[in-house]
Amino acid sequence: MWLLLMLRKPPPPPVDSMSLQSSKNVLDGGWGWVIVVACFVAQFLAYGSPQSVGVLYPEWLHAFQEGKGMTAWVGSLVSGVGLIASPVCSACVDNFGARPVTIFSGVMVAGGLMLSAFAPNVQFLIFSYGIVVGLGCGLVYAATLTITCQYFDKRRGLALGIVTTGTSVGGFLYATAQNELILLFDLDGCLLIIGALALNLMACAGFMRPLNMPAYYLKQKAALERTEEQLFENPPADDLKTTPGTGERTLTVKDLLIIIDAKDITITTANKKGGFVAGSAIVKMIKEKCQAYSKYMHSTADFLHDRNFMALCIAIFLFSLGAFPPVLFMEDVAQSEGLIDEVSIIPLVSIVAVTAGMGKLTLGILADVRWINSVFLYAFTLLGTGGALLLIPISKSYVGLQILSAVVGFFSGNWSLTSYITTKIVGLDKLAQAHGILMFFGGFGIVLGPPVVGCFFDWTQSYDLAFYFSGGSVLLGGVTLFLCALPWWDKKKADIDRFDIQYTSNCDKVASVA
Repeated sequence: MWLLLMLRKPPPPPVDSMSLQSSKNVLDGGWGWVIVVACFVAQFLAYGSPQSVGVLYPEWLHAFQEGKGMTAWVGSLVSGVGLIASPVCSACVDNFGARPVTIFSGVMVAGGLMLSAFAPNVQFLIFSYGIVVGLGCGLVYAATLTITCQYFDKRRGLALGIVTTGTSVGGFLYATAQNELILLFDLDGCLLIIGALALNLMACAGFMRPLNMPAYYLKQKAALERTEEQLFENPPADDLKTTPGTGERTLTVKDLLIIIDAKDITITTANKKGGFVAGSAIVKMIKEKCQAYSKYMHSTADFLHDRNFMALCIAIFLFSLGAFPPVLFMEDVAQSEGLIDEVSIIPLVSIVAVTAGMGKLTLGILADVRWINSVFLYAFTLLGTGGALLLIPISKSYVGLQILSAVVGFFSGNWSLTSYITTKIVGLDKLAQAHGILMFFGGFGIVLGPPVVGCFFDWTQSYDLAFYFSGGSVLLGGVTLFLCALPWWDKKKADIDRFDIQYTSNCDKVASVA
């Protein structure tokens, strides 16, 4: 036995210390730029068709003869379902890593697009295009943003701006491409070809080398180490203590869940032997796991108590509720007003997409400037978008719609700021968890926006009231975020705390005199 202990190799350094050393060496350069290119192409392939769904919308109206409110659910779900499921998508990325999640999302996006080519009605299209493709896009979005934030620190704003520009470039090129493919191969052939292109998402996943080991592999590694300890009959160390020589370290909720899940193999082995000890171990494991997940839920709820984060959630909900419908209905607005007979060579959706890409790059660069407050910058984009939406019903020319589409598209590039602002508010360690909550609010607004606008048209036979509602919602979100982000709130809280300290000290003086 002593010979085996002497021959046993020393334990490897903790994963956290290894990841910290490696992350310092690769941040803001090197393979990180390969990650940026791969994530750019991934978002280009995944979001190309959903971002230009406004080109497909008139074709679906003509093919299925359904109301605009019902048909609008397809476009709203494909962009909203993925965001609503962001907490689940972020959890998948945390547990399995960006590479496996991107591979699986490629299968979902490609399969959903090809399945939509055989849709017999709008209800089937809502499932195949809206839900399946939407969930696939949500997985791509979470994976690409998470791995980009891991590889960049000082240039994170620029990197996120480049990555998120892929959706805009995809929307610009796919709008024209889908229009031409419909003329050449009909709607069904167009969806089949676009679905085949989406299979290249699996090639993009090959470049996403993980910087930090995902939680699933950490669980396997911890279970293997526990098995080795049992083999050499070493006394089990306390799970909540750090390895000697690594310094004191506070375990996060994610680490606690990994430690508890690593006990499953040990308990399963003991369960094969049977007995009262195995049963008590299972009960203890269940109690510990329930406590860990309870702590996880409490940490999620703590985000909503932060004033800036909650204001950002409300702002992104109102922005998504009002700003997304123009992307879907802009071509139908031009045709309903008699400004054009059919979709032009460069559709309005393409103008929105290309200017959104310019906005993402510009806003991403501005976010890295030290003297610019990223929260106020985001609020300014909301105010600009709301003003442009209110002017759409007044514009009675196609050139005016093109200009307003460009303005809305440029300010819609503020999606590149969401991860940046979230990191500033909650920190990088809690980015995936907090960003999932934020995207849930954004997805909920995107899902509700187009059906509400479509119902307004079915009710009034005009888009005027619908766009007034959209513009007002976005303006309300911008004003709410601007007011909640004012430093006056922090100053007032500091004054209250100072008054409490003075009051307590005076009470202590009176008590000492008595």
